[in-house]
Amino acid sequence: MESLKEKTAKGLFWGALNNVMLQLIGVTMGIVMGRLLNATDYGMIAMISIFALVANDLQNSGFKAALNNIKQPQHRDYNSVFWFNIAMGSGLYVLLFFLAPLIASYYHTPKLIPLCRYAFLSLIFSSFGTAQSAYLAKNIMAKQVAKANLTGTFVSSSVAVWMAWSGYGYWAFATQTNLYVLINTLLYWHYSHWRPTFSIDWQPVRHMFKFSSKLLFSSILTDINNNIMNLLLGHYYSASSTGAYNQAYQWHSKAFFLIQGMLTQVAQPVLVDVGDERERQLRILRKMMRLAALLSFPLLFGLGMVAHEFITVAITEKWARSAEYMQLLCIGGAFVPLSFLLSNLVISKGRSSVYLYVNLGLGVTQVAAMLSLYPFGIKWMICALVTLNIICFGVWGLFARRLADYKLRLLALDTMPFALAALGVMALTWFATQTITLLPLLLGVRIVVAGLLYLGIMKLANVDVFNEMVAFVRRKKM
Repeated sequence: MESLKEKTAKGLFWGALNNVMLQLIGVTMGIVMGRLLNATDYGMIAMISIFALVANDLQNSGFKAALNNIKQPQHRDYNSVFWFNIAMGSGLYVLLFFLAPLIASYYHTPKLIPLCRYAFLSLIFSSFGTAQSAYLAKNIMAKQVAKANLTGTFVSSSVAVWMAWSGYGYWAFATQTNLYVLINTLLYWHYSHWRPTFSIDWQPVRHMFKFSSKLLFSSILTDINNNIMNLLLGHYYSASSTGAYNQAYQWHSKAFFLIQGMLTQVAQPVLVDVGDERERQLRILRKMMRLAALLSFPLLFGLGMVAHEFITVAITEKWARSAEYMQLLCIGGAFVPLSFLLSNLVISKGRSSVYLYVNLGLGVTQVAAMLSLYPFGIKWMICALVTLNIICFGVWGLFARRLADYKLRLLALDTMPFALAALGVMALTWFATQTITLLPLLLGVRIVVAGLLYLGIMKLANVDVFNEMVAFVRRKKM
């Protein structure tokens, strides 16, 4: 039997490998699609994404997290969730099919009607995989999840690129999502040992709903928070403005999802397993926070530093406006994986109501800020988003102190040294390379210099989490 530490280490390793490969594919696809398509194509799919995300939250209804929060879920628990998801997913697709004209009317874009009806098919596909995904996550089968995700991403991205090259425009994005979800669902079934039966018992769903309902509403609020800009820009500005913002958001989110995705495989299951050992749970949480901070701050601050060079070289000058937005978004994005970990602590403690109220507060504040600031321009709206991301990290820190005795002083010691080191490295690199005028050369030099400086500081400072990460990678190579 593997120990919890071994399972956690393997989960982090496969989670990291999975997300590195996914992001590499995503970067390649983003570059190709950015060159083939225009801002309006991106804007068309961005405007309807919020409806698909909210519907997916309703289909899931927080039951995946609820299953993970049960120490030993039984067949009847998985089976109940499985049939609920299918019923909910099918019903939601039918509802959205008939609501498509209203969505198109809100954005003043009739072409959205057939796009909605095609893109939302992913709801039906995903409804068959929620219980299987929960089973794989509960058993920390990160290797199998990685294989499924990578296969789905590679195949769906290849098809999307071919469609964009062939002139299908925004339909390429909708096809990519549908194909990815379908392949992922099929592979989850292949790797999972659990199978549904027709003896349906709704009692487990009713029992879990008290916990999962708060996660459901929190997920809806999170998706609204993340997509409020697309919702407002599509209505008050244009599909082109929405696409320019969405391009910036997609690139900066690839960076923080790289970190967050690695942690997703292990954070909640591990924190639940050690929930009865308060001191041990705090030690594990602090180590995860240090690892997240070690990676998140240099990655996001570095991406912000090279935003203009990267966007111009990768997807041409036509996206220059997106580079300006990305520089701002990266500041707040660096705090997202840290907030994610702290929120997982709250969920592992069974405090889904706290999770809900924090997201509700963030959502209400964000919507109010966006509605107040949109007449002043997109940059003002982005600055408000960045500020709220940083404030949200502090709020989650307050609840971590209450629930796990994670004092703010310890939280600052675990995260802020990495933030200051990354900030100093990026500032020094930027000033030292200002004289380089050739953009591809400037991009490469800044990445190499910043990376070497940051790694050198971590080595000289003898940072424990850095040394452990290096030692683990060396063992894997051997």
